[in-house]
Amino acid sequence: MNQDKINFLKNDFIFLLKHLAPDSRGTWGVMNGQQMVEHFVDVVKNANGKLKLPMVNEGEKLEKARAFMMSDKPFAENIKNPFISETPPAPRKATMQGAIEKLQQELNYFFEVFEKDPALTTQNAFFGELDFAGNVHLLHKHATHHLRQFGLVK
Repeated sequence: MNQDKINFLKNDFIFLLKHLAPDSRGTWGVMNGQQMVEHFVDVVKNANGKLKLPMVNEGEKLEKARAFMMSDKPFAENIKNPFISETPPAPRKATMQGAIEKLQQELNYFFEVFEKDPALTTQNAFFGELDFAGNVHLLHKHATHHLRQFGLVK
């Protein structure tokens, strides 16, 4: 288990997002700052079991995707996600602060459900069944991808 990644998700991620303006544009992609935060709310809801999505990858494709996920290779810029349209949805929350608070709630719930049931797994549409360690690794990798997108980390 990588405690640094857990600490990052519990502390640093939200802190960094608080420095992002809602209308900020990334160096790639079509989402603005608030749309990215709200996208990440859904990512965490998938990891904590609240949001179930149909599988995208199966068989050999799933094996390759899992190998990539568990590597330290970053996600490619402009990577396509079939669950996100070319035109991102309008923000669900009235403010960036509200979006960040919702993300914090979902992250807190993520850690709570896995603390209550350490053997729990959740299904990720791209990478299959993930335990706590797999979800932490993926959430950290995904968070870092978006923080780089908006220039909040190098």
